[in-house]
Amino acid sequence: MRAPFRPLALIPVYDHHKIIGDVVNELLARRIPVLLVDDGSHALCAGVLREIARREPNVALLTLERNSGKGAACLRGMTWAHAHEFSHVIQIDADGQHCLDDLDNLVAAARKHPGALVCGYPQYDESVPKSRLYGRTITNFWVHVNTIERSVQDAMCGFRVYPLAPLMPHLHELRSPRMGFDPEILVRAIWAGIPVENVPVRVSYPADGVSHFRMVRDNIAISLMHARLFCGMTVRAPRLIRRRLKK
Repeated sequence: MRAPFRPLALIPVYDHHKIIGDVVNELLARRIPVLLVDDGSHALCAGVLREIARREPNVALLTLERNSGKGAACLRGMTWAHAHEFSHVIQIDADGQHCLDDLDNLVAAARKHPGALVCGYPQYDESVPKSRLYGRTITNFWVHVNTIERSVQDAMCGFRVYPLAPLMPHLHELRSPRMGFDPEILVRAIWAGIPVENVPVRVSYPADGVSHFRMVRDNIAISLMHARLFCGMTVRAPRLIRRRLKK
């Protein structure tokens, strides 16, 4: 018998005290429970998160002792969600760039395809930095190479829905605790045979938004991740090619 569809919104937070309250309120208005993972925020943001969790019965808070990166925060949150019998995790960025009006479409796709990983496919406005677009193009290329398919339309968007049951056995394989987490978990999910559904979502970059992407460090880490995954792909290539041909 199919398990009940029980989603949880997971938001990794690092010093997004100005906007996080609005993001949480929008989710609660849609009757979606929220898990905040404080990724070692400074005192001001940590206090805001504690107050939100104290005030709102449908908001839980996990606190990491030090800043460990978006990927590490998401992994802790997914483990917590699975232990508390949620079926899916809705990953949402804390900086307000995602249009939560599109959440209904993501959830509807996850409900229709409960075993699929539902990825937001960004529809950008003019606020998007050109450097982000170029970087995404490169990452999307390598994700297509490392999966030997083109099922993912955008590998960097952090607005997506994860099916926990098929993903949990593979979380220990992830090696990207920071910005490489989003593309790596997609590649490993596809290697594991988890299907991908793409849903268009609107994305904007607030003028006063807080970004923790470090151009040099994170680009080097992501490049090394793609190289590591390429080595893994070569071992899996015969199986991936057979699966592609069957499709």
